[in-house]
Amino acid sequence: MTITKEKKSSLIGEFAVKSGDTGSSDVQIAILTTRINNLTEHMKLNSKDYGTRRGLQAMVARRRRLLDYVRDHNPQHYLDLLARLGIRK
Repeated sequence: MTITKEKKSSLIGEFAVKSGDTGSSDVQIAILTTRINNLTEHMKLNSKDYGTRRGLQAMVARRRRLLDYVRDHNPQHYLDLLARLGIRK
């Protein structure tokens, strides 16, 4: 359910805005998307795991807030980010 250090560092490298960037909105959204996808697969097998469901909903809400922030500040970058991550609007 968690992501490995290698996967996380590759996401940081791919979505970083500048070198040494680990906390920009793009990086946070990419990491959250990976975690959400992993938990979604877990929930398909364990539909009664209500604690995980609650955590998943919190992650989705956090990602939504970050995406709203990006959309408000740079609409074209928002659309590009959605396409790169494969997120439906």
